[in-house]
Amino acid sequence: MSLLGGIRPPIAVLSALLLSLAAVTALVLGPAGDTRLPKAVQTSQQHFAEDGAIALRASIDESVTDLDRSAALFSAGAPVSGDTVLDKLGNTYQKWMGTAVIEIRSGKLVATRGETVPLTSLDRSTLSDEGGLAPRMVRLENGEVRLLSFALLSWPGKPQLLLVASNSLKFPGISLGQFRSIAVVDRSGTILSSDGIPEPEQVLTDLQREEVAAANKQLKSFAKTAAAKAGDHPQSTKEPGSGGYLGVSGSLLGGTFLSDRSVGGYASLTATEPGETTTATALGLTVVAMVKVAEDPTRSTSPAFGLIAAGALLAIGGLAVAVLLGTVQRPLIRLFLESRRLTRGDLTRPVNVPGYGEARRIGTALERLRGQLLGEPAERNDSPAAPRGLRRIGARGHLVVCAVLLLAWSAPLLLLLNRADGTVVVPQQLVNDQRERTDTLTDRVRRALNEGEADLLSVATLIGNRTSSDDMTTVLERTLNQHLRYQSLYVVDASGEVVAQVGDDPHAARSKPVTADPIQLLGRGGKKPLVVGTAEIPGRDGSALVGEFRIDFLNSMLKRPGLGVVRLVDDEGKVIAGNTGYLAFQSLPNERLKDLVFASGQKVGKSAHAAGVLYRDGGVQIAAAAPFVGGGAAKQLGWTVVSWQPADRLAIPEYDVQHRTVLAGLLGVAAAAACLGWMHIVVARPLRVLAGQAEALADGDRKTVLFPRNHDEVGAVTRSLELVRQQLQGQRRQQPSGRRGAPDTAPQQHVRN
Repeated sequence: MSLLGGIRPPIAVLSALLLSLAAVTALVLGPAGDTRLPKAVQTSQQHFAEDGAIALRASIDESVTDLDRSAALFSAGAPVSGDTVLDKLGNTYQKWMGTAVIEIRSGKLVATRGETVPLTSLDRSTLSDEGGLAPRMVRLENGEVRLLSFALLSWPGKPQLLLVASNSLKFPGISLGQFRSIAVVDRSGTILSSDGIPEPEQVLTDLQREEVAAANKQLKSFAKTAAAKAGDHPQSTKEPGSGGYLGVSGSLLGGTFLSDRSVGGYASLTATEPGETTTATALGLTVVAMVKVAEDPTRSTSPAFGLIAAGALLAIGGLAVAVLLGTVQRPLIRLFLESRRLTRGDLTRPVNVPGYGEARRIGTALERLRGQLLGEPAERNDSPAAPRGLRRIGARGHLVVCAVLLLAWSAPLLLLLNRADGTVVVPQQLVNDQRERTDTLTDRVRRALNEGEADLLSVATLIGNRTSSDDMTTVLERTLNQHLRYQSLYVVDASGEVVAQVGDDPHAARSKPVTADPIQLLGRGGKKPLVVGTAEIPGRDGSALVGEFRIDFLNSMLKRPGLGVVRLVDDEGKVIAGNTGYLAFQSLPNERLKDLVFASGQKVGKSAHAAGVLYRDGGVQIAAAAPFVGGGAAKQLGWTVVSWQPADRLAIPEYDVQHRTVLAGLLGVAAAAACLGWMHIVVARPLRVLAGQAEALADGDRKTVLFPRNHDEVGAVTRSLELVRQQLQGQRRQQPSGRRGAPDTAPQQHVRN
């Protein structure tokens, strides 16, 4: 017998699968657990920390790039004073807390703006070393940390100057909301900067001071843990194929204070591409976010459902296996033994005929063949009557019965039990996080557009009225290579003629370009939005530098895990960019999202605010919208970022139980389909064919040769029938032609003519 063929392996595999599924059901659906704080809340804090790390990394890298590029543009032009450098730099960029220019050889302070730059920590003798101009962190006397960035100003015949910019490690545009704090920590776990926790002198009562002390203690504990985990390799901290954030990130669970649980998230600064290193990532910084969440003490899971479901599966599965053993396996093995007995010449005992289906037909045929081997004729008028009622059910019918039994257990799990309806409890913290993360994403897009416009202003100012077309092209190429946000850069004169151009073909060249808005949206009604920035070139009679933003650049900023579908819409509610596929200038998918965008754009006080809402009609859904607020040229666009996601994709206990219940039902269906389908292929279908062949042989067909197709029980019965056919055929040759079919009553003499 084949190890994989026959009736025994599929029944054994089905039994093993059902036992395993019962154990899995009891373990997955059964054990009671603490669900007072859903896993989705912890994952949301991890995503929040990742957003902060992305914003901080982009801010640091952008600041260093802007300082280097501005210094290079100054150095490429005519020599100017240090005050002129700092004035133009301050008018174009408002991102540094303090700037200074010093003479490298003498150490003389040439010019300074803003807060005092901590130059005493600077060693001028190491500037020429490898990495001597790399940004570095300096701690001030008051405990605050400043990040110093450096760039060289060089002109022929002039002393070389060092441009120094000082900035804090504060997060640009991070919306914290209530009860949340965020911090930047170094490799040792020391907090370099933090926000969200008030100072002790800012609170009024002793209880509030105690709460502030507990929050600071918890944040320091999270910082130490996050710094230790951030030292691991990202590939060792994630499951294979999980994707998501490229750096090390995760969630942390802290202690409680006044029934509020502290939940944290951490994320190390990482580059946008795997394996790359940027200025910010080389600093070894980690972002830690912490929020206080109220726990629900009434929420818990019971083991009863899992145990009942596992017990029901054992009962139903045992019944199904018993049906297969009693109606398919045992009759088939009995046929195998009876057929082999006949081939050995044991014809004294009648064949033990099974009671159902094909096995009964084959057993009846074997009994008739036994009689024929004893000399009875093949044509008999007293053949047994056809079976009636349940005895007509064959192997296929028994398989269908078993399938119905197993489906009776699986179908309710798939369709009915543990369904999470519209009354599912969604933590308010998830709605708050959706709103705050969408607001942070809005600010990031707005700042990116403002940075792009500021870059155009910087380049346009330094081009001036004496730069030739070839030199302008060189400057534009350098700017295009340093900033991936542009798809094309070109200079247009007052008549609309393109004087210098790099990148893609111009789409927004027009006469009197300086009259255009600093940032504008073009291409309405077309297939692709066109976002254009314009900066006037001083001294060139109405000429302007035009930069066209890449839509893919906007799309890439919207791709954040845990927010669902994200769309950037214009002031008319038409889609401009998104994190998934979309049609340009299409409307939002439903009216309630349009209403949400409209409501978030209404001023509450001095400005509009982000809005988050939980919808329960038509499926539970979390949505948020945040309009452009704040300064810069992008504010006048009136754009809004809107995000939404169904709640069943979040790790909420009710949905977790529903998904596990559906999974158990699917596993039951899969096990039944695989094993019963296997039995139908290797047993039921061959057995049905064999029944017809056995009846034909019993009816007198001696010419059809029976070939066993498989080395199993059915094949063994087929071989036995073939031997019986050969015996009957030999018996027929030994009889005289006139007496064929009559029993041998006396010895006969055979004569060959």
